[in-house]
Amino acid sequence: MSNYSWWSQQMLKIVRQCNSLNQPESPRALCIPFFIKDSQVGLITPEILPHIILENDTFEVIRSKQDDAVKMVKLSDSLDTALKRTQMLAEILARWRDHDAHPSLRGWRNELHSVKTYFHEDPLFEIERVATSLFGVKQYGCHLNGFCRTERGLLMWIGRRAKTKPTFPSKLDNIAAGGLPAGMSVKDCIVKECAEEASIPEQLAKQAKPVGCISYLYHNELGVFPETQFMFDLELPVTFKPFNTDGETSDFYLLTIDEVKEKVALGEFKPNCALVILSFLIRHGYMSPDTDPFLPLFLQEMHSTFKFEEA
Repeated sequence: MSNYSWWSQQMLKIVRQCNSLNQPESPRALCIPFFIKDSQVGLITPEILPHIILENDTFEVIRSKQDDAVKMVKLSDSLDTALKRTQMLAEILARWRDHDAHPSLRGWRNELHSVKTYFHEDPLFEIERVATSLFGVKQYGCHLNGFCRTERGLLMWIGRRAKTKPTFPSKLDNIAAGGLPAGMSVKDCIVKECAEEASIPEQLAKQAKPVGCISYLYHNELGVFPETQFMFDLELPVTFKPFNTDGETSDFYLLTIDEVKEKVALGEFKPNCALVILSFLIRHGYMSPDTDPFLPLFLQEMHSTFKFEEA
């Protein structure tokens, strides 16, 4: 790796950080497949398994005949509609939250996310956002690259997350981003985030161009995160200045591409936001296979798949 640039080496570390559960040293083998009927929808963390075992009216714990180890967890077949699953899990999660069953539940947001096997399918149930990582179910969100063209060249607007944010406080971020709430379209979500996080007018935000998505499989002390982020590019007027309204962003900076790249490599960005910027750099011609030999590997790792199994 000594022949590759410092920036490329640092970027590869960040890309693999986002895909931490796909790395050889990850605890993925310790996670338990989570099923609804015959389809896997997630991976349950070992830390929450003892609490699940106690909820034997809701979860069926299937053990190996050889060593009695937990092989998989299934949601009870008696919960045969999305509404029944949503209501039962809401009761259980509220109880776990009140008993401080897991650190992830301390950041309760009162925001429901849809759980699907695949994005194009109907929701199987809805669940409190912070609890998604306990069950390792797929999460979706949207991110905006906001930029403008000036005499100095192309500049990018970057936000700094508020120090009160429960995750990655004070890290640099895209100008607008957020999780996809249940029942909301992706376009409506990015327009909402543009308004709340950067005061981008609705008519301007609606001009944001969808430019694909990134996917990765991340884990930390809060659980498992198989995430897909839908990306948008928006060219902003030179006169535009963002202003935060929801308290989640403390500052904004208008940076050159070289400045953005340096801050990415120094680890100043929330890791998945660095991947969104990496995609922008590739798509806008700031990288090539000749100058960045890791480019094919970057693209591969930015489109990681979490293949679900059949029971």
